[in-house]
Amino acid sequence: MITTLHIKNIGIIDDLIIDLNKGLNVLTGETGAGKTLIVDSLNIIAGGRFSKDMIRKGQNVSFVELCLYLPNNPNAIDGNIIVSREINNSGKNLCKINGRLVTVNELKSFMKNIIDIHGQNDNQTLMDTEKHTKYLDKFIGDEILAEYNNYINLYKQYKELNEKLKANYGDDREKQRKLDLLEYQYKEIKCASLKIGEDEKLEEKRKIIMNSEKVAQSLNTVVNNLEGTAIDVINDSIKALEKIEDVDSKYEQKLIELKNIYYEVQELSRDICDMQGDTYFDEQERDDIETRLDTIYSLKRKYGNTIEEILQYKDDLESEINRIENLDEENKKIKCQIEEITNKMNNLCEKITILRKEKAIELNDLINNELSQLEMKNAKFNAKVIEDNEFNINGKSHVEFLIRTNIGEEEKKLNKIASGGEMSRIMLAIKTVLSNIDEVPVLIFDEIDTGISGKAANSVGIKLRKIAKNHQVLIVTHLATIAAKGEHNYYIYKEVNDNKTNTKIKLLNEEETIKEIARIASGEVTQVAISHAKELRNKYVA
Repeated sequence: MITTLHIKNIGIIDDLIIDLNKGLNVLTGETGAGKTLIVDSLNIIAGGRFSKDMIRKGQNVSFVELCLYLPNNPNAIDGNIIVSREINNSGKNLCKINGRLVTVNELKSFMKNIIDIHGQNDNQTLMDTEKHTKYLDKFIGDEILAEYNNYINLYKQYKELNEKLKANYGDDREKQRKLDLLEYQYKEIKCASLKIGEDEKLEEKRKIIMNSEKVAQSLNTVVNNLEGTAIDVINDSIKALEKIEDVDSKYEQKLIELKNIYYEVQELSRDICDMQGDTYFDEQERDDIETRLDTIYSLKRKYGNTIEEILQYKDDLESEINRIENLDEENKKIKCQIEEITNKMNNLCEKITILRKEKAIELNDLINNELSQLEMKNAKFNAKVIEDNEFNINGKSHVEFLIRTNIGEEEKKLNKIASGGEMSRIMLAIKTVLSNIDEVPVLIFDEIDTGISGKAANSVGIKLRKIAKNHQVLIVTHLATIAAKGEHNYYIYKEVNDNKTNTKIKLLNEEETIKEIARIASGEVTQVAISHAKELRNKYVA
């Protein structure tokens, strides 16, 4: 249940805190006081759409926060969950669940199992066709539970076996296609006769060949310089020093050093001459290297980043080919198991579908009776059981809730009903019948009293009280008859301070509740109106 609702900067709401209670919470007040803004705020915190126009004039940020008491929820801390959503006028959202940042979609997914809003902006689990089958099955109860549980256990085995068969290439054509592909890949790698490290050696050779002309020219220049100018110059210098080596020992020492340089230059010249012999350009060899490298690169693109990885992939291919070629016996056993399980599932699905069709008639009668009491005598609800061709999580049938609101019209899905008040009453009828099995704890109704009065309004109030035994219910109403059924009545009003209008709320005591019922019933609080309000209160409060 919602224990506290905090709203800030939404429309004419400045900063509003509402403490809510179990059972039926009734919100009343003058037109334009902000009742719908409260429902809109609940829709926002439930992950609904938000318009920047809703931010209070002069403010940059709006904020909605809920404190929920859900002792059985795994997200609860000491039974409590704090949910908040902050939106600024740039459109940025900041959503949190117990202080943890979440996306709007995560917030919506979490809140859809906690709050159902029936009105102009709907966030209703009953609109979700995927849940309709579960609603009918819960309505049927234990009678279908055992059959369904048996089916689910078989369905899990059925899916696992089919996945295993698929992994084992149980389909002969698929198996052959896979084998052809694997054998092609294996042959392609094997025929390449790859050797570890050959790509690096080929790259090295390719580099040399591609640069052979430049290398030859450079080496030739070096040899010519060394054997010509450099050695001749050094030789002339040696002869010059030999003439003066006896004059001083320092000249003798320099002569020795220069001779060493001469020998080193001669050795260097011979080495580079040898290198000249290693440089060559063979166009055919270059083409062969390019072709081989292209083959290796092609295999790398398909089978691995290195030759080692490609060769490992070849080994894996060989193992997989051997495995597939020896799967026939195993697949034969799996197919027999699938056939056996399929027969059992078909029998269970037939029983489940028959039960659903039988009980759908009972559910339809109950809901249509509720609709009649809500002055929708021409409306016809239909929990339609639709048979499926394939097995799925629901069996081989599923349920869709359809409605026809007027005689002569076609049945439509619930979310195709246009009128907010009409939709609310339809939802109320469904919720009344399913209240004991509906697990959504908080129900919010807005516009439910549109176009009704008298007997229908009384029936609405009775049904709301019935639902409120198992759920927390919030309703915005303009009808005294419905307000008289409230267990907790709140008065919404507005005040003007410093030229600003602010929405306020007050939890009414019994005397104040009587006066509010009188105001709603007659437009002013007179003794006659109070007397009538007391009569309504005494008559309808259980």
